[in-house]
Amino acid sequence: MTETLKRALSGAVYVLLLLGCISYSREGLAILFGVFLLIGVYEFCKMAELNFYVSLPIAAAAYYFLWNKNADINLNTVLTTISILISIKLVLYLFNANKTSFNIYTRYFLLFGYVILPFILANYVAMGVKGYNPKILISIIVLIWTNDTFAYLVGKNIGKNKLFPSVSPKKTIEGFVGGLLFTIIGGALLAQYYIMASNLYIWIVIAAIVSIFSTLGDLIESKLKRVAGIKDTGNIMPGHGGILDRLDSIIFVIPFINLFYLILYYVS
Repeated sequence: MTETLKRALSGAVYVLLLLGCISYSREGLAILFGVFLLIGVYEFCKMAELNFYVSLPIAAAAYYFLWNKNADINLNTVLTTISILISIKLVLYLFNANKTSFNIYTRYFLLFGYVILPFILANYVAMGVKGYNPKILISIIVLIWTNDTFAYLVGKNIGKNKLFPSVSPKKTIEGFVGGLLFTIIGGALLAQYYIMASNLYIWIVIAAIVSIFSTLGDLIESKLKRVAGIKDTGNIMPGHGGILDRLDSIIFVIPFINLFYLILYYVS
């Protein structure tokens, strides 16, 4: 079997599993992301040189007790705030060329806020006004894929100015702008024809959030891997790498989407 065929088959299985479980039920999403979380924790522990036997029980317990607590608005706010603060720390880390490592306590804090909490919050994001709505999370994932695809296509064809050459030499400013524009268009189309949203502008904002923070998430993961001296976080998906390689954009986007939800909730 050729490498291209392996990549295509593993990618197809991943997409079918992801969309199938999300569409099936809230429990299907919870189980799938719970499995993804455990694999992601293992990969992060290898990359950050953390104790897997300590991290795994913490991750499993946190997910088990918190995955369905979205209705507790105070808890939701606290978890989202912690994850956002960790995300900000990682953005600062990305833009600090001299910063290449964290102490052991910070690495465990990163594990909690960067890996564990986003998988929990993904279950919260999928909840709509009338309960579980798989179209919300599916649309966010489709927007991430849209951003990746058009950032690549625009960057490959007209990209000249490097976006972040020290971390990802192939990304360009033109590609980033192209991805942003097409993601916003995709958000508007999904809102009108798939989600049937009552407020189109909310999904335009969500699309912009997805484009900006999925790009940052990809860059941060690239820097973490570069510092760790590895190409991929794992090899569970032939031709694609590990779970964190595939979900780096999603786990970085989710806390900011949930923050936007909370802002709308408190304003209303």
